[in-house]
Order: sequence, then structure tokens, then C-alpha cells
Amino acid sequence: MDPAAELEAVIEDMVQPGKGILAADESAPTIAKRFAAIDAESTQESRRSYRSLLFTTPGLAEFVSGVILFEETLAQSADDGTPLPVILANQGIVPGIKVDKGLAPLANAPGDKITRGLDGLAERLQHYKTLGARFAKWREVYPISDHNPTALGLEANAEMLARYAAVCQAEGLVPIVEPEVLIDGDHTIGRSAEVIEAVLRSVFHALYRHQVILEFIVLKPSMVTPGKDHPSPASPEQVAEATLKVFRRSVPAAVPGINFLSGGQTPEEATANLNAMNARYPDAPWELSFSFGRALQEPALKAWQGNPANAAATQQALYRRARLNGAARYGTWTTAMENE
Repeated sequence: MDPAAELEAVIEDMVQPGKGILAADESAPTIAKRFAAIDAESTQESRRSYRSLLFTTPGLAEFVSGVILFEETLAQSADDGTPLPVILANQGIVPGIKVDKGLAPLANAPGDKITRGLDGLAERLQHYKTLGARFAKWREVYPISDHNPTALGLEANAEMLARYAAVCQAEGLVPIVEPEVLIDGDHTIGRSAEVIEAVLRSVFHALYRHQVILEFIVLKPSMVTPGKDHPSPASPEQVAEATLKVFRRSVPAAVPGINFLSGGQTPEEATANLNAMNARYPDAPWELSFSFGRALQEPALKAWQGNPANAAATQQALYRRARLNGAARYGTWTTAMENE
């Protein structure tokens, strides 16, 4: 298949009205913490069993168009021996893969981070593609402080995202571009807006330099919110207004989908904020959607408790949360739906 046609087909499958992306790409240390919170041991088998439950949830494809997998999961199979990427694809859900190799301090930019993993990326993508991956994801992280992100931090992280995205498209995989501005801190919503706009401008300048085709990417950014330690939380309407103001200034209309990360918000907060955006701005030039990890999985984890006997309850919890976010994609979610 022609590379451009291949990328276009994947984008059409990923960016669909009413649907979003399930992030199930937690690294081994991260998922171990999630399991510890429910007194479940994190082993290769327990991780496989839990993620198999998620991916075989009846009706999941009604609201989820793609799933981001961790490298370990991409090579695992369900109880009946079917590879997990095939389980997803058979439902019409696009399998993807996290490809970055984690964070390191950025030299000469105190407080800023940089993500590793570009070495050998093309070869790894080729291998992941044979296992069923059709898109990839790379995350850069931006802390907010009085002096962060620095100018060097903005430029270096944008360069990494652009180089990754260019390699993905060259190998026929759609890149999810994830510039995560952290919610940690006591900064105002105005400071968050200032930083996120600077981050997005630098990222799209770099994508342009590297000739990345914007029609064939998915953007996974942070919402514009106050820091989690700020004394005055913002309403969903305030978050929607601030977020869309920044994104209209800095994200080209050529980008087909913006799939927000939840970034430390509760499941209810993330849904309410996404809903406010779609209710307030139904004519936005992009599909405004979700790519949630914990904000989709938290209720399922609590239902599961590491006990196979809780399989049905686990899947019901995930389906319910996906359905609520599907409603938020249309701006029709209400707080009353949380109690149904």
C-alpha cells in the first residue's frame, strides 16, 4: 500500500466521532504502583490477565477506536491464545505502541527533562508493525515552575517529538505526539495557558521543519488547568475556554484529532472538562477527544482487585467509563449520568 494511503487509512480508523483512545501503555514500574494500590502483585501473568480483560470488554469498540500498548503487551496473547493486538483489531480497534524509553534530565536546563529512545527507532517500529501495531506514541514532559520550561527545554523536547514523528511516518505508522505539561504545582490557569501555548508553538514549528504531515498525526496534549496545588480549582467551563483559546492560536486545523491526556485529573474531572469543550465549541476544527489512562482504568482496577472472579465487574466498569467519555465527545454528558 502507498505510505500516504496507509497512514490515511489508520487516521480514519483512529479519529472517529464519539470515540477515543485507551492508554494501556503503563511501564512495569508504573503498573506495579497501580496494582499495589489494590494489593495485587504485578507479574507478567497478572499484567497479561488484567489487560486481556480490558481488551475483551464487550462493546468497548463503541467508544474506543485505539489502544496504546506497552511493548510487553504487544507480544502477549489472550487466554485462548489469540494475540492481544489481533483481539483488538478484530473488534475494529486500532492497536498502537508506546515507543519512547523514559525520561532523563536535560543537560544545561535545570528542572527540564528529555525523553530517550530515538536510537534504533526505525528498526523497532518495523518489528512492532509485524506484531500488529499501526500507530505509535512518544511522550515529552514539561514541568511548570518560575523558570521551567526553559527556552532550551522547549526547543529540545520539540525536536525529539518531531524527529520521532518523522520516523513513524516514514515507516507507515501514525505518530501520536504527546507534549505533556505537568499539572504538578500551584500555578494559575493563566500560567498553564502561557506554558502550553509556548510548548505547542515550538512543537508545530519543529514538526514543520521535519516535514511531518500534519493530516496524519494525532496530538495528545494537556488540558489548560491550574496546578493541582492551586487554591482555586477551575470549572469545566473555565478549562474549556482557556484550552480552546490556546489551541486555536497554536494548533493548525490540518491536525485531524486532539486526544487529551487526563494528566492527574480524576475520571470525573477529565470527563467533565472534555464535555465542556465539545458542548461549548461544537464547531472546533479538530475532533476533541480523549486518550485517557488512569481516568479510564481507575474504576476497572478498583473492581478487579487482582481477583479473576471480578472479571465481569472489571469489564462493566471500563465500559461504563468509556460510555461516559463517549457522551462527552458529543457534549451530552451530565453529572447525573455519573450516578446512573
